[in-house]
Amino acid sequence: MASQEEKQAQPFTDIFDEDEAEKSFLLSKPTCLIILGKPGSGKKTLARKLAQIWKCIFIEALEVIQMNIHEETEYGLKCQELLFKGQSISEELVTEMILKKIESPEVAHFGYVLSGFPSLSEEYMTVSQQIEKIKNLKLKPDFLINIKCSDYDLCQRISGQRQHPDSGQVYQRNQWDPNVIEKHKKEKEQHEEENEEEDEEQEEEETAEDPLMISEFLHQLVQRPEDILENAEERVGMYKDIMLHPLEDLMAEQDCQYLIELDGNQQPHDLFDELFRVLSSYKLLAHRYRWRRSRWGQACPVALKEGDIVMGNPDLAVSFLGKMYVLSSPEALKTFMLNPRPYLLPPMPLPPCKVLVFGPPFSGRTTICNLIAHKYKGKV
Repeated sequence: MASQEEKQAQPFTDIFDEDEAEKSFLLSKPTCLIILGKPGSGKKTLARKLAQIWKCIFIEALEVIQMNIHEETEYGLKCQELLFKGQSISEELVTEMILKKIESPEVAHFGYVLSGFPSLSEEYMTVSQQIEKIKNLKLKPDFLINIKCSDYDLCQRISGQRQHPDSGQVYQRNQWDPNVIEKHKKEKEQHEEENEEEDEEQEEEETAEDPLMISEFLHQLVQRPEDILENAEERVGMYKDIMLHPLEDLMAEQDCQYLIELDGNQQPHDLFDELFRVLSSYKLLAHRYRWRRSRWGQACPVALKEGDIVMGNPDLAVSFLGKMYVLSSPEALKTFMLNPRPYLLPPMPLPPCKVLVFGPPFSGRTTICNLIAHKYKGKV
């Protein structure tokens, strides 16, 4: 009773104290994600980078096999024995290793990014059975990320891949084809002319150090059998026949706000940036609080303070006190981060100015209106 009376006497007491927040975090489920898409759409690349930035565990067939062999686990010793005999690792063993990894203590703390499962191979389990396994996981995926790409674009990209035999590194056409490299170089030179001298020097150094520019290195690249156009088309066809419909059913059951679809034609860096911006909107700042857009919307607060209405660049977004602000230039971002208070305190954000232009007929009212609107980015 005494504790209840104390609570009533102190109605503004913050119940979200440090101990409760820590306990809530320790009891919470880690964020888990699964990457879906056609063969060769970039699932593994995206998953690996996302796991690295999101600080969670990357789970993929080859990654799990290498990890078990390196740590000499029971599964790893079985894999080594099979490989020494010249035999392939069975689908059953790979699936067991993946499921075991998902149930591991580190995944229970950090969460996971799963790629390549369900698998096209139905040697051990059908696609429907693999999806049922996903649905029945103790740590179910919170987000389904689907990379979408047309069959033609995907097959053209896969057929343009080349591998370096010694390192195993796979390169895209724009990294090894001399014609594409030359075209890209010309575009970069045009872009460099618009940038500052420091940026130009950095880009020139990166180009000079690129081993792909060495002709001897280019001749070592080979095309893998699976990257031949006919084989790529066959794999995509198998995906549509075997896996597409069960995955569509899985995505239909998912809450739409936790289903993220990405354009697979984007560069890997742009694809990841788009995904990370979407995921950041779901990241909890604290219990019951989410990151949210500020009253400024997409307008740059620094430009508004100077009397200009300039839309910000999503790549220059920054968070402050749980709200997102989008700045219009690197200089504005730097200024805002040094001290955001002058740009956020009242009367900011300033309302847009409204101007009335009047005069006798044929006095040039329309011309003046258009000039004002153009200068201050307004509407007539």
